[in-house]
Amino acid sequence: MEHIATSSADYTVYGLVMAADPVVKGVMILLVLASVACWAIIFEKLIRVAALNRQIKRLTRVAHQTDDELPPPHTQRGLVGHVLNAAEAEVEVPTFGNESLSEFRGRLEHAMRGALRTDLQKLESGLPFLATTGSAAPFIGLFGTVWGIVNSFTAIAQAKDTSLAVVAPGIAEALIATALGLAAAIPAVVAYNMIAVALGRASNRANAAVTEIARRIPHARPSVRKAAE
Repeated sequence: MEHIATSSADYTVYGLVMAADPVVKGVMILLVLASVACWAIIFEKLIRVAALNRQIKRLTRVAHQTDDELPPPHTQRGLVGHVLNAAEAEVEVPTFGNESLSEFRGRLEHAMRGALRTDLQKLESGLPFLATTGSAAPFIGLFGTVWGIVNSFTAIAQAKDTSLAVVAPGIAEALIATALGLAAAIPAVVAYNMIAVALGRASNRANAAVTEIARRIPHARPSVRKAAE
């Protein structure tokens, strides 16, 4: 009877997962959930990074436009509006005494970069989870692997049989745990690096635009013009 049950066992991936030890099955479920969460974060970040790049292109156009006046902040949305609002708020701050042109530009850049940094930090949410999954998932899968191999040796000892029918199920479920760990970790690591690089490049372009905007705005401040002369 035992031989018949063994020979009729389901050795498909689904069958092996369903017949796995509860601990190994828990590891598999954890890795699948982590992988699903990672892919959700990846798609969300790709969409938001693409939107950020469009915003920075618009900010760059605003910074290099030939008009003397910058567009009113209320006519701009998203990152461009936030940066221009920060600049306008800083322009309206009263100062005592003459302020040099470099000091005024420094204040403007600091205010605009603060607004820019706030928007960029919102995009960084979720990246720590990708980094954590990329580093931890292989080890979680390895834990499932070790547990499955231990179960295989236990089955051999109990059955006093080293045939493939006894050894295969435990080894197979162990290897599935390893595969799931790698399947969760590899996309997480690749996506984390790609998104981090994309955000770094976007930040550099945005900061360059902010510097150009800060260079143009002081012409609207009489006290700054007087101090610069």
